[in-house]
Amino acid sequence: MTASFSSSTRKIIHIDMDCFYASVEMRENPSLAGKPVAVGGSPDERGVLATCNYEARKFGLHSAMSSQQAIKKCPNLILISGNMALYRSVSQQIQQIFQRYTSIIEPLSLDEAFLDVTDCEQHFNSATWIAEAIRKSIWDELHLTASAGVAPLKFLAKIASDLNKPNGQFVIPPEQVDDFIHRLELKKIPGVGKVTHKKLLALGFKTCGDIKRSDLATILQHFGKFGQRLWDFSHGIDNRKIEVNRVRKSIGVENTLLVDIDDLHLAQTMLDELFEKLKFRIMRNFGDKPLTDFKKLGVKLKFDDFTQTTLEKTTEGVTKAYFVDLLSQIWERRENRKIRLIGISVQVPEQKVTKQLNLWD
Repeated sequence: MTASFSSSTRKIIHIDMDCFYASVEMRENPSLAGKPVAVGGSPDERGVLATCNYEARKFGLHSAMSSQQAIKKCPNLILISGNMALYRSVSQQIQQIFQRYTSIIEPLSLDEAFLDVTDCEQHFNSATWIAEAIRKSIWDELHLTASAGVAPLKFLAKIASDLNKPNGQFVIPPEQVDDFIHRLELKKIPGVGKVTHKKLLALGFKTCGDIKRSDLATILQHFGKFGQRLWDFSHGIDNRKIEVNRVRKSIGVENTLLVDIDDLHLAQTMLDELFEKLKFRIMRNFGDKPLTDFKKLGVKLKFDDFTQTTLEKTTEGVTKAYFVDLLSQIWERRENRKIRLIGISVQVPEQKVTKQLNLWD
């Protein structure tokens, strides 16, 4: 089965800013150039990195790493607490550049977005040239670099934007999609984490071509609902549209366990890392909202039979103690089954908040 394309094949661009927060800080303070720089929370308060520049990445640093661990790996790291108001302002300037080419824009965060330029008549309707023009404008006007992926399928555009970083772009033309997907390693597909990738390899699946040689029933048996996405992507099927009015209603993190567990105390210790990652994602997406504004919390468990359950509760705000309490309550639904995944989430408040809180509180 091969991907099918019509004369109206979509032209999708995924723009991803290069180490955005750190790059903005380096632009504001040129003396940081050539030095390892990260934006993140205090290592004394169990903070995490929001991002780091490429000099820091040479030491093995990455986003969501604990600041304490980052300092150990890179003692000369320049750790900056961050300025969310500035980052949001720059992000809005980037969005204005996007608007020159299309109104079909789906922001994923402050530093990345999908653009549908299928009907854009500028630059002879060439998505490749449009992406180059956008990146040039971002550099000329904002002195920041961006990478781009261009493809007829949404998931491929996102994968492509990471293939020529930093300050580059990668194009997958329609006629090359089938061959590209056939050779594509499954670990590059969005949503395939370390645990899923390890399981895929154990079953003999390394590339999308391996999935295509299998059968859907087998994939669904081993990977449940996500197996359908693996199957579709491996066959060049991705009909998701660019969601212009995409409003994030919740934000969460989860951990698929290397080994299924049935011990509540062990599960509670895993909440430490999940809670820090959740705070990091809240900061990254809603840094101007205090944690007390996120009142509806949720805990999710997936069992070894692939069924799952969720428990939500309205609280006084995000605290680890509330999540521990929810976990204890939902644990009673286990019924002797083992746990293969633990997740926690918060519902995003609708009302606007005028109060400012430190990014890392």
